[in-house]
Amino acid sequence: MQMSGLHHTHLFASDLAASVAWYRTMLGGVVAFDGEFGGARNVFMRLGSGRLHLYDQPPRGETPGAVHHLGYQSDDLAGLVAHMRGQGAVFRSDIREFGFWRYVMCAAPDDVLWELFEFDEAGLPPDLANYFAGE
Repeated sequence: MQMSGLHHTHLFASDLAASVAWYRTMLGGVVAFDGEFGGARNVFMRLGSGRLHLYDQPPRGETPGAVHHLGYQSDDLAGLVAHMRGQGAVFRSDIREFGFWRYVMCAAPDDVLWELFEFDEAGLPPDLANYFAGE
C-alpha cells in the first residue's frame, strides 16, 4: 500500500460560523464543502495549499492533548500580521526574528494556537531546505 501524506487537520468548533469567519478573514480560507459528513455538519476549507476541517461541536475535554500548535507558512509575514491586526487579531508578541526564520504566535477560535512563519530560502541550511521544499 502506498501512502500519499498528511491531508488535513480536523478541529472542533464551538461556534462554527465564528470559526469559518476567522479563517476566511485572517488566513484567506476558502470553503470547499459545507454539509453533513460522518454524521455531523463539517466545513472543509482550503488554507493556501493546506486543508482544514471544522467539526460543528465544541472541543472535548479540558486540554488540547498532544497538539501544541499548527503552522502556517507565509511569503509576507509582516503583511499578514498587519492585515490580521487590522481585523482584530491578538498576537502573543511581535514578530520574532532568527536570521533566516521569523515567526509570531496567534490564537484562533477555541484557543487553537497558530505559528505564522516565514523564512528566507537562501539562508536555510541544506537539511531544512530539503524539508521545506516539500519533498
